[in-house]
Amino acid sequence: MPKHVPMKKLATLVIAALLTVGPARAIVGGGTPQADGIARAIVTIVGSRGNFCTGSLIAPRVVLTVAHCVQPGADYKVVDRGADGTPQLLNVRAVAIHPNFNMQAMQSHRATADVALLQLEIPLKGKSTVTVGMPAIPIQVGSRFVIAGIGVTVRGEGKSGGTTRVAALVATGQPGTLQIRLVDPVTNGVREGIGACTGDSGGPVFEDRPNGAVLVGLVSWSTGPNGAAGCGGLTGVTPLTLYRDWILQTARSWGAAL
Repeated sequence: MPKHVPMKKLATLVIAALLTVGPARAIVGGGTPQADGIARAIVTIVGSRGNFCTGSLIAPRVVLTVAHCVQPGADYKVVDRGADGTPQLLNVRAVAIHPNFNMQAMQSHRATADVALLQLEIPLKGKSTVTVGMPAIPIQVGSRFVIAGIGVTVRGEGKSGGTTRVAALVATGQPGTLQIRLVDPVTNGVREGIGACTGDSGGPVFEDRPNGAVLVGLVSWSTGPNGAAGCGGLTGVTPLTLYRDWILQTARSWGAAL
């Protein structure tokens, strides 16, 4: 775990990194850069321990992400780009982590309540919000989902992150209400393909509906091909089937109108 970094210094480092992000190849493996649509609800979360993750705006002052990204013992900020493209840091007033989250389970790629909410001090203007739902049941192998994230496109190269990218993946294995595993439909997780990587944790997982895309899960972990360490193999998703009520109740307790 990186040493605790003063938030002021971290803010400078993060903004510098985001300003120097250049053209990149992927979410990993070929994800498409996107500035409009669902991308207008995506934000970056940075912590004083040096981590960065993805979040989704579900109300003007409420960000949905995963629990492992906002653990106690650190300070967190939300990064957003202003109208001129300049990154700005927003203060977080409160963090709510689902009470059933288990870090060891997540690290072992087992199902757990990897869900959290951030309350911002001030509303985030000029952004869109996304609808929180649940995946259609039963989830079939081959079902299509779209993931979004601001993570790196090249593993280990932090400067390759910072741009919102989307990718269409399909369910594999035995998808259900506890966990969904996604793969690139071209490589099927056997060869390196499109998938989540460092910084994409907390990113939204969407399912298309007649009235538009609905956020039905969160990116929790990833592997390399054939389950090896890294990215470009499996993308592990926490579906919101069991957690949507907690999300809505917590947000409403903060005064959010959902």
